[in-house]
Amino acid sequence: MKKIGVLAMQGAFAEHIEALRRLGVAAVPVRLPGELKEVKGLIIPGGESTTIGKLLGEYRLVGELKKLIAKGFPVFGTCAGMVLLAKEVRGLDGNHSVELLGAMDIAVRRNAFGRQVDSFETDLDISVLGPPSFHAVFIRAPRIEKVGRGVEVLASLADGTPVAARQGNVVATAFHPELTADLRLHKHFLSLVDGNTRESQHEQGNAQQEA
Repeated sequence: MKKIGVLAMQGAFAEHIEALRRLGVAAVPVRLPGELKEVKGLIIPGGESTTIGKLLGEYRLVGELKKLIAKGFPVFGTCAGMVLLAKEVRGLDGNHSVELLGAMDIAVRRNAFGRQVDSFETDLDISVLGPPSFHAVFIRAPRIEKVGRGVEVLASLADGTPVAARQGNVVATAFHPELTADLRLHKHFLSLVDGNTRESQHEQGNAQQEA
C-alpha cells in the first residue's frame, strides 16, 4: 500500500491523516527529511504559516522538498500550505517572515479575509471535481492575487477571487477540505500521486531496458 505523508509540525495535520485513512490510504506524519523517502506524496496542512515555515527551515526540509517537487513529487497545500507553496507572499508585517517552497507561480495574500472571527463557509464549483459543489471552510484564509503561466485556477469565489489552483503535481487551496466530510479533493490528490507513481515506474522500466 502506498504511503502519503502529512507534514506534522503544527496545524490541522491530524484531520488530513484521518481523511486519508477514511479513503483506505496509509497516512504517516512527516517531520524529518528522511521520512520523505518513505512517502509518494505530501500534504501541507493549514495552521500558522510563519511557524510552519520556520520549522521547515530548522528541520532542513525546505531544500529536500524543493528538489523533490522539481522532480514531480506531488504536494497538496491547504490554507497555510498554500502560502508556503507560493512564490510570493503579501501581507507580512516586519515581525514575520516565511521560508517559502516557491513551488507555484502565484502571489498569495496571507490572512486576506480577516481574523478568526471573519471565518466563513461557502459552496464552490471546482473544475476538476465536477458537480455537486464543494462546501468550503475558510479560516483566516489566504487568497491568490496573481497567477503566473502554467497555473490552472481550479476554483474562485463569486467575486472572481481565486481560492484553489494547480501547477503540475502541486495543488493548493485557501480553504480546509479536511474539515468537511467531502473527500473528493483528497481523492483528486491521490489521482496525481497514482499518475506520478506510474510515470516513475515507466521511466525505471525504460532505464532497465536501456541498461
